[in-house]
Amino acid sequence: MRLFIAIKVPQFQKLNDIYNEIKLSGADVKLVETDNIHITLIFIGEVPDNKVDLVKEAVSLLQFNKFKIAMKGMGAFPSITKPRVVWVGISEGFPQLREIRSFLLKELRSRGIRPEDEKEFVPHITLGRVKGPSNLFNLANVINQHYNDYFGDFIVDKVILYKSTLTPKGPIYDEILGVAGK
Repeated sequence: MRLFIAIKVPQFQKLNDIYNEIKLSGADVKLVETDNIHITLIFIGEVPDNKVDLVKEAVSLLQFNKFKIAMKGMGAFPSITKPRVVWVGISEGFPQLREIRSFLLKELRSRGIRPEDEKEFVPHITLGRVKGPSNLFNLANVINQHYNDYFGDFIVDKVILYKSTLTPKGPIYDEILGVAGK
């Protein structure tokens, strides 16, 4: 199973507006389905069926207090001139996200599960992935126009272990386990 741990982001009109602007830019960007927008805490990757219960066990031990995420700013990885991922930033909730991620990494590792993304954690909301070089100047303009915009905030009350199934139409995310905050 292909697994990741994330926080679902509710739908916001301002994010929908940005999607439309990205589409109108003519850039070759594969946008994340609005129902699938999330903040990835840990991308675990492929896990053999006989180890899925260990992942569930690690996630089930998580305890956290509900907290606020504020979405602000827009950018691209690795850079605006060579974008591969278009994202919205997070201006509030960093410490809680890092704390949750650290706890989960420790619990996963102690069970012999090695997540694929153990590099530095940069919390963000992926809007889309750039597929080709067309109209990158227009895309950069959209990003620059919204570089410091405020997109809204929400309360994180659940951390979710997802199964990701890749299909030609895009990934399908199924919730395997959700842990509610206090």
